Amino acid sequence: MRDYIIIGGGIVGLAVGMTILERNPLATVTILEKEKKLAEHQTGHNSGVIHSGIYYKPGSYKARFAKAGSEGMRKFCQENGIDHDICGKVIVATNDHELPRLEKLYERALQNGLDVKKLNKEELLEKEPHVNGLEAIHVPTAGIVNYKQVSEKMAEIIRNNGGVIVTGAEVKSIDEKYDGVTVETKNKTYKAKFLINCAGLYSDRIAKMAGYLVDMKILPFRGEYFKLKIEKRVLVNNLIYPVPNPDFPFLGVHFTRMIDGEVDVGPNAVPGFKREAYKKTSFNMKDFGEMIAYPGFWKLGLKHSKEGLEEMVRSFSKKKFVENARLLIPDISVDDLIPAEAGVRAQALKSDGNLVDDFFIVNGRTSVHVCNAPSPAATGALEIGKEVVNKIEQIEGRKLVLNR
Repeated sequence: MRDYIIIGGGIVGLAVGMTILERNPLATVTILEKEKKLAEHQTGHNSGVIHSGIYYKPGSYKARFAKAGSEGMRKFCQENGIDHDICGKVIVATNDHELPRLEKLYERALQNGLDVKKLNKEELLEKEPHVNGLEAIHVPTAGIVNYKQVSEKMAEIIRNNGGVIVTGAEVKSIDEKYDGVTVETKNKTYKAKFLINCAGLYSDRIAKMAGYLVDMKILPFRGEYFKLKIEKRVLVNNLIYPVPNPDFPFLGVHFTRMIDGEVDVGPNAVPGFKREAYKKTSFNMKDFGEMIAYPGFWKLGLKHSKEGLEEMVRSFSKKKFVENARLLIPDISVDDLIPAEAGVRAQALKSDGNLVDDFFIVNGRTSVHVCNAPSPAATGALEIGKEVVNKIEQIEGRKLVLNR
């Protein structure tokens, strides 16, 4: 019997495994990943941004883990020779209507203990000469990295410390009892004293397999991107973001210089009709049926019908997408953008139609379930790992007291 089984080989599951072995080098850890390679979903389709934590409610998991996580991620990259760049970003108000929202965001940044600076138009143009903006916030701690490379290094560290990583191991059933957990995959049965669910897009189903019915369901949102043509990359120095709409839970189309020099433009955000909805045509009857049968889906749609319709239009109209992007950089034309890979965000949705706004971690009898870990989970992965292991230690400590 192993000590720990972790379901999910993305950056969060790997961070948990690494943290367990750091704290207890004698522990036996097995990570089960359903794909043939690690970090194939949210981690591998990530924008690569090391976030600062400016957007999130003070005191929330996201605010704390992004701030501490960005520092920890930078240190991890430095210690392990991983290419990264703390290049900073600007959040830009393009019209008078956005200026009060920019000011509120600046105040939130100060509440979260971030080192930020307000920029007037002239100062903004010094940093990003091609941007259309009245004012901006400069966030110097934001950066870029390839999170797949980070995940590969984490996996190497886990294996070097005795951990076992099994790919092609899709979980079929879970039997959790007070003295341990049995996990069935297609090819093998695994037993452990403790289970950690880091299954991302399938975290709600894994929790349900283990016997936990939480008031949430994962709703996949496809984020569709374009890339700037090589000759147009000069329009973007680093990271350029709009002021987020407080009535819509996504950041809007932005410009991201990637670690390889490419510049991503996007994403929009549209519901996927499959958990792994990387294409507009992606469809799975089980996933679709679950979604439309869930009351929260319809309540969310009614609440954000205007914004949702606009996102759908941009999904099918490159012209409309470019019109939105040109609010930030007017010198872009339809011909300057080429299609890029889409990503899928695993977003937890409550039955009342509210999106779960923070990371959501559920304690079981002999398990911990990370049931909502969208952006900035990659940035905060090392901190999420620590939090999960803290919860494991608390549960195991209570069991020891009960068994005395």
